[in-house]
Amino acid sequence: MNNLLELASLLWFFICWVGYTQYSKRRASDRPCLSNTLDLYREDWMRVMLRRGNRMSDTSVVGNLERNGAFFASSCLLILAGIITALGYTSEAMEVFAAMPFSAVPTREVWELRLVVLLVVFVYAFFKFTWSMRMYNFVAVMVGSAPLAEDTKTSPAAREAFARSAGKICNMAGDAFNLGLRSFYYALAVVAWFFHPIAFIAASTIVVVVLYRREFCSDALEALRSGKVFEEPAAGKAEPKTKTN
Repeated sequence: MNNLLELASLLWFFICWVGYTQYSKRRASDRPCLSNTLDLYREDWMRVMLRRGNRMSDTSVVGNLERNGAFFASSCLLILAGIITALGYTSEAMEVFAAMPFSAVPTREVWELRLVVLLVVFVYAFFKFTWSMRMYNFVAVMVGSAPLAEDTKTSPAAREAFARSAGKICNMAGDAFNLGLRSFYYALAVVAWFFHPIAFIAASTIVVVVLYRREFCSDALEALRSGKVFEEPAAGKAEPKTKTN
C-alpha cells in the first residue's frame, strides 16, 4: 500500500509538471500571459535597437541576461554534486529524517528514488539554463551584426525581418530560462516528498497553482500589458479601436 502511494505521488508530480508545461503553451496562444507579453517587448526592443547608433546598452542587457542563466546553471551543478554525495550517505540521511516529527521513513529503494528524481529535475534545469545562455549568445552576435541606423542600403522590410528574427531568438532564450526557473519550483515539491507522499502531492499541486497565478493572473502581467496598446483590425472605413489589457 505504501509503495502504491509513493508511485501515485510520483505520477501526479509528472502529470503536474508535463501537464502544466503543455497547458501553458497552448493557453498562451489565445490568452495574455507573461510569456507572450514579454515576446512583444523583446521584438520591440530589437526594432528600437536598429534605430540606435550606440548599442552598448543593448549588449549590456544581453550580457546581464546571459549571466543570469550562468548563475542558475552553476547553482544546478553545485546542487547536483550535493545530491550525488547524498546518494552515498543514504543510511545517515534516513536516520536524520526519521528523527523529524510527521516524517514517514520509506525503504532504502524509495529513498534513493526520491534522490534520483530530484537529480533529474536539476539536470533538466541545467540543460535549459545552458541552452538559454547559448541563445542569448546568439542574440549578442545578431546585435553586433545588425545594420547601422544610418545604413540606407538596408530596406525597411529587411530591418523588420531582422528585428523579428532577433526577437524570436531572444524569446526562445527567455522561454528556456523560464522552464529552467520553473524546475526550481518543482524541485521544492520533490523536497516535500522526503517528508511524506501526501505532502508531495499537495506541494506539486500548490506549485502548479502558484505558477498559473503568476503567469496568467499576476499584477506584473497587468502592469506589462498596460504598457502596450493592442490594435484590432478596423471594419470597413471605421477608425481602428484600441484596447489595453
